[in-house]
Amino acid sequence: MFNDDANNTQSIAPEGVPFSQACENNKQPILEILQKELQDATHVLEVGSGTGQHSVYFAPRLTHLTWQTSDVSAHHHIINAWHAAYPAPNLYAPLAFDLSCDSIPINKANPTSYDAVFTANTLHIISWALVKTLFELVGNTLPLEGKLIVYGPFNDNGLYSSESNRQFDLSLRQRDSNSGIRDLQDVIKVAQKNKLQLSHQYSMPANNLILVFQKQS
Repeated sequence: MFNDDANNTQSIAPEGVPFSQACENNKQPILEILQKELQDATHVLEVGSGTGQHSVYFAPRLTHLTWQTSDVSAHHHIINAWHAAYPAPNLYAPLAFDLSCDSIPINKANPTSYDAVFTANTLHIISWALVKTLFELVGNTLPLEGKLIVYGPFNDNGLYSSESNRQFDLSLRQRDSNSGIRDLQDVIKVAQKNKLQLSHQYSMPANNLILVFQKQS
């Protein structure tokens, strides 16, 4: 598992556009999980698309579905630049999505209901209040058996999985006291309150996890 394929080439950022090395490092391991977990998905919403690097890598390798990006409006020019450099017919331009004031965004050009939501490296950046908002919105939006797939670092019963994650958490909290690595058990409880049950947990490189939640009645 987590072997590079023939298409796993180094992405080159458009001139003057931000590049995320973390996205570059984790894109293939994440893709391998998405190929398994999204086999039956048709329309996926990515929350917090960031630079857009993940979207331009995943969409052309998940051709059976449409990939809808989203983020706060300030990031859209970056995402659009990556999309222009690496276009795909099933890749959609970003929708404005601000958890502090919005509902789940819908693309009027493709109003198909989402049957899956993906988000990477977001829960430790946004506040805990917004984490709960995200799970509430997703729980209300997904159909039965729909999936929420979350990638990132997590603590386990208050314990860090590595010294590097402890240092990372410290840097996050110094920058913003509302940020920080979330505890796995706390996230699962919030998910359950919103009819999202943990169906799979994958250990990923660099002390990260992928959590797969599925909507239950």
